[in-house]
Amino acid sequence: MNKLDQPGRTPVSPRVSAANSSRTVPAGSSGGGSDAPRTAPPVPLSRREVRTIMVSLMLTMFLAALDQTIVATALPTIGRQFRDVTALSWIITAYLLASTAVAPVFGTLSDIYGRRAMIVTALGLFVAGSVLCALAPNMTTLIVARGVQGLGGGGILPVVQTVISDVVSPRERGQYQAYFSGVWTAAGVAGPVLGGVFAEHLHWSMIFWINVPLGVIALALLLPRMGKIPVFHRRRKVDWIGGALLMASAVVFMLVLTWGGNRFAWLSPAIAAMLVLALVLAAGFVRHARATSEPFLPLPLIGGPVVPYAMAAGGLGLGAIIGLTVHLPLYYQVVHHLDATQSGLALIPIAAVSTGGAALAGRTMMRAVHYKRVAIIGTSFAAVVAAIPALFVTPLWALLVLLSLFAFGLGTIFPVTVVSLQNAVARPQVGTVTGAMNFFRALASSFAVAGFAAILLVAPGVDVSIGHGGGHQANAISASDLTTAFRYVFAAAAAMLAGASLLLVLMEERPLAGPAA
Repeated sequence: MNKLDQPGRTPVSPRVSAANSSRTVPAGSSGGGSDAPRTAPPVPLSRREVRTIMVSLMLTMFLAALDQTIVATALPTIGRQFRDVTALSWIITAYLLASTAVAPVFGTLSDIYGRRAMIVTALGLFVAGSVLCALAPNMTTLIVARGVQGLGGGGILPVVQTVISDVVSPRERGQYQAYFSGVWTAAGVAGPVLGGVFAEHLHWSMIFWINVPLGVIALALLLPRMGKIPVFHRRRKVDWIGGALLMASAVVFMLVLTWGGNRFAWLSPAIAAMLVLALVLAAGFVRHARATSEPFLPLPLIGGPVVPYAMAAGGLGLGAIIGLTVHLPLYYQVVHHLDATQSGLALIPIAAVSTGGAALAGRTMMRAVHYKRVAIIGTSFAAVVAAIPALFVTPLWALLVLLSLFAFGLGTIFPVTVVSLQNAVARPQVGTVTGAMNFFRALASSFAVAGFAAILLVAPGVDVSIGHGGGHQANAISASDLTTAFRYVFAAAAAMLAGASLLLVLMEERPLAGPAA
């Protein structure tokens, strides 16, 4: 028996005691009955140990976040070395497909085999994939290696968020989620700069070699303390058929969103056939989940008065900010005549200021009883701000101010939705629901990017496509036409945030366990 399963351990830390004060699975529910999961009694974690665990988790998260921004600036150099620019987009696509598909897998497996096993697996795959990428002798090998790296990167985020839920109470958790939002901001700012420096002054392989020491340091900090983290997983049979159906449907659907309007026309037979295949696989997953006693992703888990609303609201918020981040550089370059570097710098407000909104929401959750109000107000404010450039032509400085305000309001949604979702399920299912949340958020982001691109494509006088490596290819676009087209993009972002606000209003607000303010 694991030492954490032994009775008689007395909690000495109110932080950890609060984190463990949660429901167990009732008899008759998925995972309940006579085989109900055993949760470990509280174990003493000092504040110093909590800080060390959080620092190691932040470093782990930084690896996954950095990889999503550091590669893009090195793509031209990679294409020149391998003399193959036609396949450059697959360097991004391979990682995106793999990381999206495995997010629910790692979340579910962390509830079965434990957080330690899954964080080691995710980091191991990520570092191994990084080494394979750095040593790749040709484009094909690099693309395959990026898929391996994506398998690890897709597992890092849900497992890290699940470990946070094991260490700190729901009431305190929002503040730590804000810290991790800062990690994504730092990676978003540092990634393009480091990628450009490595590719231009050193070698493009350094963008992958840098992951090796960072991964080793993260494991060295985290593993010695994983034994003290409360144990909530329950060994059970893995529904591999359900997992395979879910991953397959996700991959096909992501390919539809990636290739639609780019490689194939949206109304082409190829896209229609792939969409039908994705729907058939998804229907097969649903049917299998209903017929299986312990499905890979229990459908009742993503129902109820909290989880679906939190998932949808968070997906709309993330989709809005990702969609704008992808397409705004084109607007800056054509309408405001910025070069590529200046366009990247102009994205900092929308990327960085959201951390302030997340921090505000996290601190509010520690003190307020009605904690979701801060996110309702924030998303409503962001919707109003996004509507301004949809209605009026604004100069660059005014647009940057508006985007900063938009990002601040939008940032409030992420801690509230993550903590509300985790707080609504039994402890042994936190990993599963967290993985599902990241899965649906990734799909929502891809859908938003494709939707915004479709808006630009159908706008009068605009001919835009997403080129290799994720960059835009613009053919004879006038500034006035693109300004008109982007009004509809901003309007779509405003509508998404208004929808997120409405979903938060409808979401049930359950009390958060934790120390009183």
